[in-house]
Amino acid sequence: MIDTLAEKTCTPCRGRVPPLTREEAQRLQIQVSNWELVDDAHRIERSFRFGNFRESLAFVQKIGELAEAEGHHPDISFGWGYVTVSLNTKKIKGLHENDFIIATKIDRVLDRQH
Repeated sequence: MIDTLAEKTCTPCRGRVPPLTREEAQRLQIQVSNWELVDDAHRIERSFRFGNFRESLAFVQKIGELAEAEGHHPDISFGWGYVTVSLNTKKIKGLHENDFIIATKIDRVLDRQH
């Protein structure tokens, strides 16, 4: 099923749709098990570890390229040896299927980097 999410493309969210319920988010979160539901299931987050700053920066740059291609932009913090990615859909102030799609694709970027 992860391949199913990874094969999808993020669709523009114009608002006026409700965010996923906790139960809906939990069902999708199973497909991206390394990501954690946070903020009362309004956001997903994952931290990644790297050997140095250069590797962290390279990963952030790849996520940035992916985000631009998908039109869905995460919040990212990074430094020496770490990257933390946080996803939610700001227009609906919660989670949307797009967040899980991009999480799956970020995981694939990591797999290709290692």
